[in-house]
Amino acid sequence: MMISSSKRSMALAILAVGLLALTGCTNASQTAGGTASDSTGFDPASVARDDALAASVPDAIRSKGTITVGADTSYAPAESLGGSDGQTPVGYNVDFAKAIGATLGLKVKVQTSEFTGILPALGSKYDLGISSFTINSERLKAVNMVSYFNAGTLWAVQKGNPKNFSVDDICGKTVGVQTGTTQEAPDVSGRSKACTDAGKSAINIVTLKTQTDVTTRLVNGSIDAMSADSPIIGYALSQTGGKLEVLGDVYDAAPQGIAVAKGDPALAEVMSKVMNKLISDGTYKKILDAWNNSTGAVTKSEVNPAVTS
Repeated sequence: MMISSSKRSMALAILAVGLLALTGCTNASQTAGGTASDSTGFDPASVARDDALAASVPDAIRSKGTITVGADTSYAPAESLGGSDGQTPVGYNVDFAKAIGATLGLKVKVQTSEFTGILPALGSKYDLGISSFTINSERLKAVNMVSYFNAGTLWAVQKGNPKNFSVDDICGKTVGVQTGTTQEAPDVSGRSKACTDAGKSAINIVTLKTQTDVTTRLVNGSIDAMSADSPIIGYALSQTGGKLEVLGDVYDAAPQGIAVAKGDPALAEVMSKVMNKLISDGTYKKILDAWNNSTGAVTKSEVNPAVTS
């Protein structure tokens, strides 16, 4: 994606979280901007409206008074479903969306979508995609991306690594990834090609629409390992009652971005200015601290930053 690295009223064990994927979570939609507070203590009312930035919002959004955000809410702790109803979007990306809305004097509607369906719907269904999108050259061809967070790839296995899984001996093994993530391609798919090029068995790549389903598969042992963004792996470990453990170290750290339609560079510029304001006034750090993910913080937000892949 890759986060929703951290409001833990939603923090059922991932085994239970997996049930959310079976109860219509892909159709959920909540208006986040009107929420007074959440269990991290973040209150969007604490963020002052910036009149100059509000005036720079494109007319189409300013006139409707709402920013609609697409998010795959199966990716705790960046974006997931929780709250007393189990259907309220929560996570540090949701808090960022709320803070953006407060800065611009707009309501924010966070709407659940399958991860792969967000970018194609920008400019029509969604104004923004805030869903742990790693910025890469392929995505930059399709959309504008505003950097706001850093994350790398990390692996997890069952506690004690009972299958003796090793990333250095991965050919023929069964690996779970979320569909459309950089872990699926180019990472694991590239490793699989290297296997077959060497005359070895391909990796059995189990690609699922939600990260919660991937995590549940690992907990029940139907896959050998899973690969995801580092914040997501860390959160999964904290929520599975000691059933999983990290394998190896974080690698390929890269910026994640807020996605904006390619034809709307003005909105992308506004988002960058808002994020830099939130960084400078401390709101950004407060949100990441609340979700125990300050290690992914950046010092500056940029539009379409240069990337190596």
